[in-house]
Amino acid sequence: MNYNEILQNAKTCMGPYCKACDICNGRVCRNQMPGPGAKGVGDTAVRNYEKWQEIRVNMDTICENRPVDTSTELFGKKFSYPIFAGPVGAVKLHYGDKYSDMEYNDILVSACADAGIAAFTGDGTDANVMVAATKAIASCGGDGVPTVKPWDVETLKEKFALVREAKPFAVAMDIDAAGLPFLQKLTPPAGSKSVEELKTVIEEAGVPFIVKGIMTPQAALKAKEAGAAAIVVSNHGGRVLDQCPATAEVLSDIVRAVNGSMKILVDGGLRSGADVFKALALGADGVIIARPYVTAVYGGGAEGVEVYTEKIGAELADTMKMCGAHSISEITGEMIWRK
Repeated sequence: MNYNEILQNAKTCMGPYCKACDICNGRVCRNQMPGPGAKGVGDTAVRNYEKWQEIRVNMDTICENRPVDTSTELFGKKFSYPIFAGPVGAVKLHYGDKYSDMEYNDILVSACADAGIAAFTGDGTDANVMVAATKAIASCGGDGVPTVKPWDVETLKEKFALVREAKPFAVAMDIDAAGLPFLQKLTPPAGSKSVEELKTVIEEAGVPFIVKGIMTPQAALKAKEAGAAAIVVSNHGGRVLDQCPATAEVLSDIVRAVNGSMKILVDGGLRSGADVFKALALGADGVIIARPYVTAVYGGGAEGVEVYTEKIGAELADTMKMCGAHSISEITGEMIWRK
């Protein structure tokens, strides 16, 4: 199976929102909610993709001709690539009824582990979404990152009990999910967290904690103050606030503010190995790619995840080789071009 076959297969079984486009750039799904589209006019999802394309890579092949090493480490675990599958919950609602959350997570988490990377798993208003996610991670020996919504403290305690049973190497919270329409006016409430509230949440988690949904240096420093081990520069794919800047536009400022004191991942519109290279050159430690992994599962199951991961990984390795970087640590800002 090749990637084009995966796309064609996915087009036959996706729901009404995602079209399994050849290029997942937000233009077709745009502002469809609650599906994979963005909030408002859908400007932010489109901008995420386009701003990565405006950054170019600087070719330089006057260098040693030796093998390229794409491996990286996060929290003591080694991965084949600095690439992680993004969290998706309620897949039947957002992407079609081919899979339940249990089936989707069973495929994604194990296939990512087999491919040498890890998957972030999703959460939802249905408690069974987190149950399915943590079971899938537990069955892979903790090789996954369960991602919780910003629920109230008591609900989070219930979620973290499941997390501890799964023994993941880290846990995340997509704190920007406070802006998702389906989380509004819930009882108990879900929403933004103060630094002190987030500190309590992180202490309760008991494993390295990743705060997802950081878009300013100030927010990054607040996450650090609360005790986060890592952050994800993310605007939730544009789904939580219209007229946000793209993640590519804010990443450098956040990297400077953090100054190496915590790990930084980034998501939003990254669609190729060259895009991954650009993110690393801007200072990220790794990237998260979500929607294309959904397409990979729907179009090819475990094999689809393997094919897509190898595709992105090979593109990253080729870009590194052509720019004179033989390891992830050798990628620098001088290897990209920006206006």
